[in-house]
Parts: sequence; structure tokens; C-alpha cells
Amino acid sequence: MHQKATRDQIIEAADRLFYQVGYDPTSFTDISQAVGIARGNVTFHFQTKDDILDAVLDLRLERTRRMLEQWESDGDTPDDRIKSFINILITNRTKIMLYGCPVGTLCTELAKLEHAALPYANKVFGLFRAWLSRQFSQLGFHAEADALALHVLAWSQGVATLANAFRDEKFIRREVRQLEAWLESVAASVRRNQEAPLANRVGKARQTRMQVRMK
Repeated sequence: MHQKATRDQIIEAADRLFYQVGYDPTSFTDISQAVGIARGNVTFHFQTKDDILDAVLDLRLERTRRMLEQWESDGDTPDDRIKSFINILITNRTKIMLYGCPVGTLCTELAKLEHAALPYANKVFGLFRAWLSRQFSQLGFHAEADALALHVLAWSQGVATLANAFRDEKFIRREVRQLEAWLESVAASVRRNQEAPLANRVGKARQTRMQVRMK
């Protein structure tokens, strides 16, 4: 039990350091000092830093899955659930202004390093993409669902990048409001289109009843 707790602490510390400092600059010594253990205790659990990276990515994927499940449970409608994704920019605004997006910054760093773990790191984006696509499909955008999911992902990544560059909380809040307004407009357009055929059918039924009465 103690060994598992130590291993988990190492992963948590590495996750934090990879986000705040970067994967490449972080050393075994940095991680051991963050946990408060000897360097040898880190290498006991992980032979290489790439092994630690794999464990960090496992942790991030599991956390992302749990978060998406929670959003799925909490949101009454697809657009409510999409807003949960959008609002992580507000929830995490302090860290985003300091360090950027944890997913985007790590993927960018691994891409520059031409690291073999990049496809695995991208799976976090993949989870968000698939989940957002499913929400847009449930909203009624079946053919465009994936494109809309990528649009929201790209917008959020752009906001995170510029928020990190300018350290501007007002910018984050303004962009979130604009993205929510855009979402509300596209959701409203779908609902109007869904209601129109029903209104037409009701109108035709009334017309038929009037014709029958006139006869």
C-alpha cells in the first residue's frame, strides 16, 4: 500500500511539473524533491522519464474520462453539456494564464521533441473531440458534428494560448461569453428547424379539419 501511495505521489508531482515547467526540463531530481523522497525511490518505481510520462498520460486520460462522465450526468441538454467544456476556461483561468492549457502545451512540446508519446498524448484531445462531436450530433448537427467539435476545441486552444501570452482574465471571460453566445445561436437554429415541420403538420391538420366541417 505504501509503495502504491509513493508511486501515485510521483505521478501527481510529475504531472504538475510537466505542466508548470515542461516535460523536457523536468528531471528525476525535480520530481523526487517535489515528492520529498530520495531520487532512488523515484527510479525504483520508474526506470526512465518516459515511463513517468506514460503514467502521467494514463492519469490525465482517466481524469478526462471521469470529467466527461460528470458533465454527461450534470447537463440536461447537449448545449448545457458543451457549456461545461467551454467553462473550463473560466474554472482553470488562473493556471491557464500562468502555464497555458495542460493538454495543448504538452502536445506542442512533444511535437517539437518528435517524441514517440505524442500520439498517446493526443488521445486526451481525442476524448474531448469525440465527446463534443456526440453532443453536437445529439443537438441535431449529425453531418457537421465533428467539424463543430473541432471548431470549439480550436477556439478554446486559441483562447488558452493568448491568455497565457497576455495574462488577461477579461479576455478569457469575453471569449467565453462569445463562444457561449455562438453555441446558443446554433442550438436555437436547430430547434427552430425542428419545430417548423411540427408547426406545418399542425397547420395542415387544422386546415383538414376545417375542410371536413365545411363539407
